[in-house]
Amino acid sequence: MQTIKPSDPIVKIARGTKYYPARLNDLHDPPSNLYIKGDVHLLRQPMIAIVGSRNASAEGLQNSSVLAKALARAGLLILSGMAKGVDGAAHRACIELGVNHFTGAVFGTGVDVIYPREHVGLAKTISQQGLLLSEFPPGTGAQRLHFPRRNRIIAALALGVVVVEAAEKSGSLLLLLRA
Repeated sequence: MQTIKPSDPIVKIARGTKYYPARLNDLHDPPSNLYIKGDVHLLRQPMIAIVGSRNASAEGLQNSSVLAKALARAGLLILSGMAKGVDGAAHRACIELGVNHFTGAVFGTGVDVIYPREHVGLAKTISQQGLLLSEFPPGTGAQRLHFPRRNRIIAALALGVVVVEAAEKSGSLLLLLRA
């Protein structure tokens, strides 16, 4: 795990305040707080989630990229979980489009703790051109039980979920049950 520079601001948004996404209130256990790095105004954008295998095939990575670009061009913020594979490909595709095409990454850690470690550069770029968000306070490390909690936030924020390549018992397919 790697952390982003402490100088990067983290905004805390409490439930019931102006920027707290209304869609999260539909959860049976909405987060009390969200921690954001990046543009909090993007929380008001319509979002679509693209998730899938961490060990995606070349075709799966290509499909993730093509779908992300098409949906971003249609005006949707592309939301994913910052994992290796499909998630990372979707985030990078939006960044490649440049200004006015946005991506958001929901973390299973604090927004200052980058997991997986190889996504440190990607996380920094997303925080500058999109948003990183988590319900976990800064400094919270990765724990297995955090990722299903992250997935429920992805499903609640997104208008829909696109799953690109997923194993039969993957967390990605659990998102479909929540969407």
